[in-house]
Amino acid sequence: MAALLRFLKRIGFIFLIVLALYAVGRPTQIWLDGFYSGVREPYLQMMSENAVTLRWQSQKPYSGVVRYGLNPENLNNLQREKDIGEEHEIRLTNLKPATKYYYSVGNETEAVFKGNDFWFNTSPESNHVKASPVRFWVTGDQGYPNLIQEQVRDAMLNWIKINPRTPNNNVPLDLWITTGDNAYRSGSNKQFQAGFFEPYKMILRNTPVWPVYGNHDARRWVFFDIFNFPEKAESGGVASGTEHYYSFDYANIHFVMLDSHESSLAVDGEMLNWLKKDLAQTKQQWLIAFFHHPPYTKGSHDSDSKIDSRGRFISVRENVLPILETAGVDLVLSGHSHMYERSELINCHYGYSSTFTKNLVRSQAKDNIYNKKENRISSHSGTIYTVIGSSSKVDAGPLNHPAMPVSLAEAGSIIFDVYQNQLKAYFINKTGKVKDRFEIRKGVADGVGTISCD
Repeated sequence: MAALLRFLKRIGFIFLIVLALYAVGRPTQIWLDGFYSGVREPYLQMMSENAVTLRWQSQKPYSGVVRYGLNPENLNNLQREKDIGEEHEIRLTNLKPATKYYYSVGNETEAVFKGNDFWFNTSPESNHVKASPVRFWVTGDQGYPNLIQEQVRDAMLNWIKINPRTPNNNVPLDLWITTGDNAYRSGSNKQFQAGFFEPYKMILRNTPVWPVYGNHDARRWVFFDIFNFPEKAESGGVASGTEHYYSFDYANIHFVMLDSHESSLAVDGEMLNWLKKDLAQTKQQWLIAFFHHPPYTKGSHDSDSKIDSRGRFISVRENVLPILETAGVDLVLSGHSHMYERSELINCHYGYSSTFTKNLVRSQAKDNIYNKKENRISSHSGTIYTVIGSSSKVDAGPLNHPAMPVSLAEAGSIIFDVYQNQLKAYFINKTGKVKDRFEIRKGVADGVGTISCD
C-alpha cells in the first residue's frame, strides 16, 4: 500500500509539472502565433474611387516604397513609407475613378514585386442611375489550406475565363468578399499565411478583398492587424468608428459588413444603431449585407439552437433582419455552416424554422428569376438569403430548413454579376459546374412591391 501511495504521489507530481508547463507554454505559443516572419506578397485594402491601401511584408526591415502609374513601363508616381519595418502599409490617394493603375512595391533601391500582374482598378463613381458593371466573388470558411480550397479557387478562375463579363471591361474580378473564418483553426498569423495569403496571392495582387470577421478569426488578435477596414467611411457609407463593422459603396451597390461574433446584437446596441443610420442615408440601387452567422441554416450548424454558437443565429434573425428588410436589403450572405444553402425571395420570418410558412415567399421564381417592382432599394420587397461556408470544407447536416429550398453539401463559391437593374448569381462547385443560379431584376411591372409584415 505504501508503495502504491508513493507511486500515486509521483504520478500526481509529474501531472502538476506537465500542467504547469502547459500553463506557461500555451500562452507563449499563442503569443508567438501572432507573428509571421517571412515574405507576404502585396494585397489591396480599402479600395475607393480615388484611393487604395497596399500592404505587404518583407523578410528584412526597410522603409517601403510604392511606384505606380498608368503604364507598367512607366511607374512615374512614388509614395514612401515613413517608418522602417517588415510590415508595410501605404495608402495611395488622389487617384482617378475606374482607372487601371500598375504598381510595384519594395524599397528605395529595389522593386521587390513588379510586373504586368501587379495592378489595380479604382472603384467606379457611385451612381445609381448609370452604373458600371460589377463582378464580385464570394467565398466562405475558405481558410483550410487543402486540395478542396485549391479546387474551388481554380474552378472559379476557369469559369470566369470561359464566361467573360457583359459588358467586358477586361478586369476579371472587381471585388473579393468572404463570409468569415479566413484562417483555420485559430486565425493565427502563420495560419493566415498558409490558408489565405499564399493560396490566393495571385488574386490578391489586383483584387481588393473585404473579409468578414468569423469565430475562428477571433481566436487570435491578428485579424485586425493584417487587414484595414474603413471605420471612417473612407470607401463610402456612414463612419462606424470601428473596424468590426462598416459599409462601402461600389458602383450602384451599397455593401454592409457586420460583426455577428463579438459585437452586440442588441437592438439598441452600438452596431445596430449605426446600421440604422447607415442604411437610412444610402441612395444606391442595390443593398447587400454580409456577416458570419446565418439566420437560416440546417447544415453543420442549426439556426434554431440556443446553444449552438451561443444562440447568435437567433439574435441575428430577431434583431438584425427586421432592420435590413425595412431598409430594403436585396441579398444577405453568411457562412459558418459548411454547406451551400439559398432561400427564395422571402420576407418577415424572424422565428424558428417550424414557423416558416409558404406565404413568406414573396416571389415565385420563373427560371430562377425574381422580379421587384421598384428600380431601387424598396422596403420589405423581399430578400434572398444565402449561406456559403463550403469554400474549403464540407461537413454533414440535415439540410432541411424550410426557408432554404436549395441546400447542397457541395464545396464551391459564388460569382455575382451586377449590371444596372440586374443581379445574377452562380454557385460554382469545385469541379467548375454551376449547381445553383438565380437572378433578381428591378423595375419590372409585375414584380414584388412593398409588403407589410403585419
